[in-house]
Amino acid sequence: MPRPRSAYPAVRLRTAERETAHETTVDVLIAGGGPFGLMLANELGRRGVSVALFDAKPSTAVNPQANATQARTMEHYRRLGFADEVRGLGLPEDFPTDIAYFTRFAKHELARFRLPSAREARERVATMSGSWSAAELPHRVSQKYVEQVLRRHAEALPGVSIDYGWRLTKFAEAAEGVTATVERVDGGTQRRITATYLVGADGARSHVRKRLGIGWTGETGVVRDFFGGRMYAIYLRAPRFYGVVGHPPAWMNVTFNGDRRAFMAAVDGKGEFAFHTQLREGEDPERTSEADAAGLFHAAAGARIDATILSRDTWTAGHALVAERFGRGRVFLGGDAAHLFTPAGGLGYNTAVEDAVNLGWKLAAAVRGIAGPQLLESYELERRPAAVRNTGYARGFAESLGRFVPKPGLEDDGPRGEQLRREAGEYLERHGRAEFDIPGITFGTRYGESPVIAHDGSPAPPDAANSYEPTASPGGRAPHAWLDDGRSLFDTFGLEWTLLRLGPAAPPADGLVAAARRLNIALELVDVASKEVRDLYDAPLALIRPDQVVAWRGSDDARADDVAAVALGHAAR
Repeated sequence: MPRPRSAYPAVRLRTAERETAHETTVDVLIAGGGPFGLMLANELGRRGVSVALFDAKPSTAVNPQANATQARTMEHYRRLGFADEVRGLGLPEDFPTDIAYFTRFAKHELARFRLPSAREARERVATMSGSWSAAELPHRVSQKYVEQVLRRHAEALPGVSIDYGWRLTKFAEAAEGVTATVERVDGGTQRRITATYLVGADGARSHVRKRLGIGWTGETGVVRDFFGGRMYAIYLRAPRFYGVVGHPPAWMNVTFNGDRRAFMAAVDGKGEFAFHTQLREGEDPERTSEADAAGLFHAAAGARIDATILSRDTWTAGHALVAERFGRGRVFLGGDAAHLFTPAGGLGYNTAVEDAVNLGWKLAAAVRGIAGPQLLESYELERRPAAVRNTGYARGFAESLGRFVPKPGLEDDGPRGEQLRREAGEYLERHGRAEFDIPGITFGTRYGESPVIAHDGSPAPPDAANSYEPTASPGGRAPHAWLDDGRSLFDTFGLEWTLLRLGPAAPPADGLVAAARRLNIALELVDVASKEVRDLYDAPLALIRPDQVVAWRGSDDARADDVAAVALGHAAR
């Protein structure tokens, strides 16, 4: 994988542009250090933007939290140079990433949807075509490992400062920037931060969103037999689990029975698990002892398996919420501060990463003074519909699993029990394929109404969860291809903008190159002589944004000035 390139000279500042003992001035202040905030710090720092990030937690996540990194997210990690590092974390490289359904973990297996191990994903990716033509395949890894990588790479960037154990207490917006106060969680020491922009990456209970007066839209409080109501989360270690249950290992283990439905993700493949079960009426989490928590696990397992409880907490399933706005003025929202998912399909964390990728290059352009008035406005216009789309898909998966109710006798011996288990297994196998084979969700996000896309009037393929039709119709992910020399097409893209000149007789596009220069657009020229790639893009020229979205395509660059102006938010379409 090539080393990621920077279009700008490094800014040799370790913590900020200007700092005194209690005052700091930066380009961007980020409140929150989860996946969205850390990814945004990486995107900004790579572009020479100074960043101060604060988070009230003592460190990055210590509990597993999200466990599924989608292929599109892995492509972004590849773009920044650390996809291989992430793929090497979590489960052993030969560990199956299957999704398996059981009556109870140590009892009857009902269905299994098989997926490749990390080693198999690396070996297969260059052979995939159609819906799964990608630079990277998905990876199953706990968020606690991913956050460590994101933090380490962000902190290595000049001009990026990351401080855990600090919280944002207040902020005020002015014409030229935002002033804010942060304080240490453990001691009350305060610092005053002046920033050009503030980003609320502070989670579901976002202080920033509440201060802006932005509410939620969508659905919450949904009650289902599963994935709808109070959930009890246990991070546990059970090293004898695989020896007791008698089934092949799986990444995701789901129980289906009448009294203790649960899902449990393997964290390290050696006995650490993230276990989640839905609490029943009368089960009070406040009165649940450590022994009671172990009992919940034993009930789902159908066997008494020795387990050490590492941590436990509660959360609520049944959310499909999107903020009314994704910011106001110089203040922006992203990640869980802007959308809340029930974690079916693993879409929340991945949507947050794409928020950061989208906002990062736009904020950097604004800081450098090259963004038109519509560029930052386009963040909400692009990402809010994407969040509505993705929360809708997650809601559908939760409905499919949560409203499928076990029939009495499912666990019984004899022909009746066998028939019920067969029927349940057929349904769960279909559900597993629908929830976890999702190239359409992964790659199919489109910015159809964006003011910074030069749309050409071509119809977009249907939006479907389980199928994806690669298209260079402007507004979606650039179609991927493996080149004759074995490289991913995406590896030829620049950190910023890329102009693809495709086919054996592509025009030089000198007009577009000149237009980009006039607008200070850092443009990488990439020539690919392949007729197949030219046919894939259905044009000899394509302008690719920093987030690998097609901004424009065409047979010539006669409208070069208009195209460049639209792409940077200077003009209406």
